[in-house]
Amino acid sequence: MGGVNLEKAKIAFIGTGVMGKSIVKHLLQAGHEVTVYTRTKAKAEELLQFGAKWAETVGQAVEGASVIFSMVGYPTDVEEVFYGSGGILENANSQALFIDMTTSSPSLAQRMDADARERGLYTLDAPVSGGDVGAQNGTLSIMCGGAEEVFERALPFLQLFGKQIVYQGPSGAGQHTKMCNQIAIATGMIGVCEALVYGKKAGLDLDTVLQSIATGAAGSWSLSNLAPRIIKGDFEPGFYVKHFVKDMKIALEEADRMGVALPGLQMAKDLYAELIEEGYGEKGTQVLFMKYKN
Repeated sequence: MGGVNLEKAKIAFIGTGVMGKSIVKHLLQAGHEVTVYTRTKAKAEELLQFGAKWAETVGQAVEGASVIFSMVGYPTDVEEVFYGSGGILENANSQALFIDMTTSSPSLAQRMDADARERGLYTLDAPVSGGDVGAQNGTLSIMCGGAEEVFERALPFLQLFGKQIVYQGPSGAGQHTKMCNQIAIATGMIGVCEALVYGKKAGLDLDTVLQSIATGAAGSWSLSNLAPRIIKGDFEPGFYVKHFVKDMKIALEEADRMGVALPGLQMAKDLYAELIEEGYGEKGTQVLFMKYKN
């Protein structure tokens, strides 16, 4: 496996959404040369002013890059940037490292790894958790699947924006771990919202309630970070509802394939699917509270 100049690597980053934008900034601040591609150039303008270079296509972005990141919306988007005409598989340099941070299908991660190796490329599925706050602060939890030597090669880059970086096993293991994460969050958000509804109905000051329960046995990332937003009426996205429903569908499909029943996840997915129908798909996951508003 070829080495990478860690002092100033040539990096391609595909997808500059809520989290990707902050991750690119960390890479730039570390002195790396980063070329970005996203479907809407306007979404990358801030990064271009910050020092990133712009590419008109995925192929142009990955040309000459030793490390390629993608963080797009759906598994179909991952397939498009990897397999599509003018995509990563067709245009990446031999020995390049492809790190997909999209929450995607474990089976797709395994297929991409096998096809990449035939071309002399290396892949790592590395979905993240921690939301917009974690991306901004460089404290993301990163779950990694792939060959262990590939993980070791990627680690110095992941450490620029991640705090808890764990090797989970072979290709697909990172995505399976992210499914565990999303399952816990999905049912946990129901608990967060119902606790706030109950406290409000009981006439309690919700900020004061959080002082007690967020640091006790009920404590969770969602309770500490998203419950305060709910109290303020802030439903803007750290993570989009539409993407969360996508994740829950993947988890339910994988669970069905393995013969595992997840009734709590199914209930959460149904509630969030209703929110999309009601026009909340572009809001953050904390907007689940709106199901309890009345």
